[in-house]
Amino acid sequence: MATDARPGPLRVLVFGAALRAGSTNARLASLVARLIAEADATVDLAAMHEFDMPLYDGDTEAAGGMPEGALALHARVEMSDAFVISSPEYNASVPGVLKNAIDWVSRVQPQPFKTKHALLLSASPSLVGGNRGLWALRVPLEHLGTRVYPDMFSLARAHEGFTDDGLLADSGLQQRLAETVSAFLSLVEADTRYVCLRRRWYEFLGDRTEALVTHRAEG
Repeated sequence: MATDARPGPLRVLVFGAALRAGSTNARLASLVARLIAEADATVDLAAMHEFDMPLYDGDTEAAGGMPEGALALHARVEMSDAFVISSPEYNASVPGVLKNAIDWVSRVQPQPFKTKHALLLSASPSLVGGNRGLWALRVPLEHLGTRVYPDMFSLARAHEGFTDDGLLADSGLQQRLAETVSAFLSLVEADTRYVCLRRRWYEFLGDRTEALVTHRAEG
């Protein structure tokens, strides 16, 4: 008897990387989760406060192992095909709580960021929308082997950027966000579901020989 060999829906972890209640990044994460669900993917919507962990300290790790928050985040990244982070910008860079979480989770072997696809978003009351922080966030993720989507989305003046029903107040930005999410999901589906369409990601542009690929550090 023939069986249905079609793959199941994509699994995408989405979380806002701010601890503050009422964060605009949490609102942006919720909106993107809605768009992903409408595309028939499975969404795991999370908040940063679900992953409580101390500041990284090698002595703490040696004495007590991995904190529960780091293990929980590791498991949820591991179970996903891709992840989306909506991150605030602190002093033109990555929030300490997010960088700390990445540092802890990277210590779990095998670390889960390698070969995962990621889409980066930000929301900020500033006129640049937190975009500088996203460029800084790419560095540790790409170092760990994450395939960070080239197009990032930043919502400026985010404190007045949402409608009462959770959409973006600017219809043009809403359309751009929807198109960005759709294109990201198409890439993830092609790379994770259809072997004939997969494209290898190389450390150096122009490299076409798998044997010459530079292996990224796992820790």
